[in-house]
Amino acid sequence: MNFRRINRLAGLSVLTVMAGLVTLSCQKDTDGSPQIGPGNPLVTKIMPDSAAGGATVTITGSGLGDMRSIMFEKLSVPAGFQPTLNTDGALIFRVPTDAAGGKQNVTFTNSAGQTVSVPFKVLAYPTITNISMYDFTKGTKVTITGNNFDDVTSVAVADSVKGISDAATIVSKSKKELVITMPASSLNRATLAITNGTGRIRTKQEFVNIDKAFPVFTDGYAKGFQDNSWGDAGAVSTKEAAFGVSSATKTYQKGNWHLMAFANWTGVAYDPTYTYLTGWIKGGSADYALFVTTDASKAGFGNFVDANQVNVKAGVWNYVKIKLADMDFWTPGSTMKQLGFRIKGPDKQDEAFYFDNIMLVK
Repeated sequence: MNFRRINRLAGLSVLTVMAGLVTLSCQKDTDGSPQIGPGNPLVTKIMPDSAAGGATVTITGSGLGDMRSIMFEKLSVPAGFQPTLNTDGALIFRVPTDAAGGKQNVTFTNSAGQTVSVPFKVLAYPTITNISMYDFTKGTKVTITGNNFDDVTSVAVADSVKGISDAATIVSKSKKELVITMPASSLNRATLAITNGTGRIRTKQEFVNIDKAFPVFTDGYAKGFQDNSWGDAGAVSTKEAAFGVSSATKTYQKGNWHLMAFANWTGVAYDPTYTYLTGWIKGGSADYALFVTTDASKAGFGNFVDANQVNVKAGVWNYVKIKLADMDFWTPGSTMKQLGFRIKGPDKQDEAFYFDNIMLVK
C-alpha cells in the first residue's frame, strides 16, 4: 500500500474544502433581491395612476434596478416596498395609508442617488368618525373628526333632491379635524357636502335645522310648554347643556319609576309631515333605558312600549333621533298634550338626567 499517495490525496481534499469555504465567505450576503445594479431610471407606465392608501401600484420602464426609496411629494410621505420584487424593468409598491390626497409627484431614488418622478393622484376622500353637533342654526360651530380634511376646499349644507346648497364657513382644518360654522338654511334636514383635493363626499350623518323644527325644549321650555313630571319636578339647569347654555333636568328617585314630562295644555295637533323626534339626553351613573311616552299614543301616557325604548349611556350626551313611524307616538287625528321619558327604576340610587333640544322635525 502506498501511504504517501493516500496522504497526498487527503491533503489535496482538505485544500479543496478550505478553498471552497474561502470562496463562500467572500460572496456578498443578499436580502434575496435580484442582483441588478442601479441604472438610468426611466418610467414608461404607472398602473394605476390614481389610488387610495393601501392600494398596490406598479411602475414599468428601464433602469429601475436597486431602488432604495419611494417618496410621495405632499408632506414627504415615504412608501414601503419589497426589494425582492424590484427588477430592472418593474417595481411594485403600496400607496401609504397616510399619504396626503390629491395630485402630486412620486419620486423614486436608487442606490446611486439617481431619481425619477412620476405624476400620481392619491385618492383620499374625507372620512368621518365623529361629529360634535347634529343640530344647527346660523353660526353654530361644528367639529368633525376623521381623516383627510387638510385639503378641504368647501363645505355646504345640502339637499341633493331639492338641489339646495348653502355654503358653510371653514374655521380650521387639519389632517384629522375640520371645524366649520353652519349657515342659515331653508332646509329642514340636510347632509354636508365636503370637497377636498380628491373629490366630494356627502355625509351619511344628517343635520337638523333648529329654525325649521317644532321645539319642545331648546335652552328653555318652548312657547306653550311647561314641566309636568312625576315625582320631583323637572327644572331648567345651566349646569349642563348639549346646545346653548341650559337644559331641562329631572332627578329620577330610587325605585319610583317616575318620568320627565313636557306638557302643552293647549295641545299640538297631529301633523303627518313631522318625521322624527330628536334631542339630546345626558345619562346618570349607569346605563339606563328610558321610554318615550305621549298621551296621543295608542298605549296612553306613562306606559312602557318596547318600540319607544331609548338606551342612554352613562355620563355622556346621547343624541336621539327616532322615526315617529317606528314608535307608538302620535295617533292620526289626535292632539298631543304631554310628552315624557319614563324609567324602570332606578334601583340603586337617585339619578339625575338632562334633556336638551327636544324637537319634532319634518
